[in-house]
Amino acid sequence: MPLGTDPRRPLTVGALFSQSGPTAFVERSQHDAFRLAVEEINEAGGISGREVVPVTYDAQSDPLRFCQLAEHMLDEDGAALLIGCYMTNTRQAVVPVVERRRALLAYTAPYEGFEYSPNVIYGGAVPNQHILLLARHLIRQVGKRFYLVGTRYTFPIESNRVMMTLVAEQNGDIVSERYVRLDARRSELMQIVEDIKAKRPDVVFCTVVGEAAALFYELCRDFGVADTTTIASLTITEAELALMPRGLAEGHLTAATYFQSIDSPANRRFVERYKARFGLDRPVNAMAETAYGLTHMVLEAVGRCGSVAPEAVRAELARSEFAAPQGNIRLDPDNSHFYLWPRIGRAEADGQFRIIEQTPAAVKPDPYLINHSLEDWASLPAVPPYAQAG
Repeated sequence: MPLGTDPRRPLTVGALFSQSGPTAFVERSQHDAFRLAVEEINEAGGISGREVVPVTYDAQSDPLRFCQLAEHMLDEDGAALLIGCYMTNTRQAVVPVVERRRALLAYTAPYEGFEYSPNVIYGGAVPNQHILLLARHLIRQVGKRFYLVGTRYTFPIESNRVMMTLVAEQNGDIVSERYVRLDARRSELMQIVEDIKAKRPDVVFCTVVGEAAALFYELCRDFGVADTTTIASLTITEAELALMPRGLAEGHLTAATYFQSIDSPANRRFVERYKARFGLDRPVNAMAETAYGLTHMVLEAVGRCGSVAPEAVRAELARSEFAAPQGNIRLDPDNSHFYLWPRIGRAEADGQFRIIEQTPAAVKPDPYLINHSLEDWASLPAVPPYAQAG
């Protein structure tokens, strides 16, 4: 699938994000970052002189609609490739579409790993780039009794499975594992919070996503759970904090490859441009950073190799680094995931995260945890906060 050289013909790119539904507030940040990257590319002359034209619809946080929109964008809108998706079940709905059409999906979120498709570039963190560092920190600094709660779909279930393995290796204890619907109501969450209060774990590992996450943290505060138990997450970002009353999540932890508070020239430029474009009150988060960096990397790779064929784009991405807001990153040609920068952030009252631990270099992706062993716990040295990459 050669790109073509006619500068009069725009390059159409399908953007798969939601503007409504329980996860829309996160996906809007991804979509905004995607738009910012496209605008920057067009300002710099486009892709091989061709303007990038995004096409998008409201995917409504619905996997079936993601699938239908992916088909429509590729078949009817003439999209050369697709960028987007947040929840795993939406990505899983789109993967068969791009595989049947030999098209490319650039996936813009961290996920649970244990997947490979030759038609997907995986832009976000996998378990060895978020859960491993978080589990080690919690067991060393907080305690070994874990309560697992998440939304009932693939990412929380698989993330909990990995966390259970890591806790067991350190002779810890999983006191309970509970799941809620994506649109969980107060009564459903209240039952779990009451159980947490009764069981008194050291850690609540929370992978509740969407608007229900803010309600869960509110109930933990109201029932006094947050006073005695550390809540740790992979999914609470600056976007979720913006939905919560000020200071609600203060002191609790998130593992991610990006926080808005990263003090580096590349990140300061990104944050300044994002806020100038979309508003000073709009927080930047890891999902937005992934969408921004991946859009730049994939489209620029398309321009360099002159093709939108997945194998050609992968090969081109593996030949160069990108100065992402999180630090310099590059594609691992072995598995189509990226070398990324694991970090742990502690939520502050102002809605930002203070980085309390990070790896000293970008970490090779290991989506299947093939190389995981107990030695991994000693091979992730902490470095002083704000000794940032880039």
